[in-house]
Amino acid sequence: MNGATPPHSIGDLSARTGVPVRTVRFYSDTGLLPPTDRTPAGYRRYDDAALDRLHLIGVLRELDVDLATVRHVLDGDLSVAEVAAAHADATALRIRALRLRHGLLRLVARRRPNPEENVFMHRLTRLACDEQRRMVTDFVDALGAGAPRARDAAAALRTALPDLPDEPSDAQLAAWVELAELMADEDFRARMADAALPPADEDVLPGVDPRVAAELVLFARRTVAAAREAGIDPESADAAPAVDAVVERFAAALGRPDGPRLREWMCRRFEKGHDPLAERYWRLVWTVNDWRVVPGHLPFQPWMVRALRRPVRASAGRR
Repeated sequence: MNGATPPHSIGDLSARTGVPVRTVRFYSDTGLLPPTDRTPAGYRRYDDAALDRLHLIGVLRELDVDLATVRHVLDGDLSVAEVAAAHADATALRIRALRLRHGLLRLVARRRPNPEENVFMHRLTRLACDEQRRMVTDFVDALGAGAPRARDAAAALRTALPDLPDEPSDAQLAAWVELAELMADEDFRARMADAALPPADEDVLPGVDPRVAAELVLFARRTVAAAREAGIDPESADAAPAVDAVVERFAAALGRPDGPRLREWMCRRFEKGHDPLAERYWRLVWTVNDWRVVPGHLPFQPWMVRALRRPVRASAGRR
C-alpha cells in the first residue's frame, strides 16, 4: 500500500458484501477478520485481502458452517473443498429428514384427530429420525448375540432390513410404526430368535420319516403357491381341489384315511410350524421397502389351515 491507509472501513466492507455492520464488527472483534491497520484516530481499516476474507466468511456462513470451522478454514487447517464435502453430506441428511417430515405432515393432515390418532402420530414422529436405523440395528444385533439359532435368525434378518424411503407412502409409515412396536416388544424378540427362519420341511411334521415329510411339505407348499397365484380364497369352494389334492397325498404317504381326524392333525402340525408374528414382520418389511409380495415366498401354513377348516367343504360331505 506504500504506507497508505487501507481503503476499507467497516461500513465500506458492509456495503460491498451485504454483511451487516454489526456482524462485520463481531467478526473483527473475535479475530476472524483482524483489521489491517488503524487510522490515527483509531478507526479500523481493511485492505483488499481482508475484503476477500470477508467474502469467504460470508460464503461459509451461508452454507451454515459454524464459526469454529470457519476459523480452521481461514487458518489453513481445512480446505474449503473438505468443508463443502462434509456439509454436503450433512445437507443430504437434512433433506432426507425434511422429506420424511413432509410425509408425516401430509399424513397428519389427512387423518382425523382423536386420542388414538394423537398417540399414533407421536410414535411416528419419534421414529422419524436416526432412531429408526438405530432401533433396527439394536434389534438384529441383540439376536446375533444369542444362541446359534438366534444368530442364524439375525443373519437372515440382515439380508432384508426395513429401510423407510425419503418420501414414504401412508402405508409405509403405518407399517414402519407397527414394525417399531414389534421390535420393541421383548416377547416378539424372543419369538423371532426361533421363528425368523422358516422350519425345514422335514421339521414341520415331527414323527414322520424326514424324507417323506420333506416331500409332503414341498407338495403342500407348491400347491398353496399355485392357489394363491390364481387368487383363490382359502375359505371358498374354489379351494377344495387344492386342499383335497394335499390331503390325498398325505393320506397315501402316511397310510391314514382322509377324514376329519387327518385334516385336524394336519392343521395342528401346520400351526405349530408357523409363527404368525414372524410372518407379519416379513410382510411389514416388504411394505416398508416397497417390495412385491411373491406368493411362493409366503408361508403356506396359514392358507392351508384356513382351507382345511373352512365351514363348508364339499369333499367333507362325502366322508
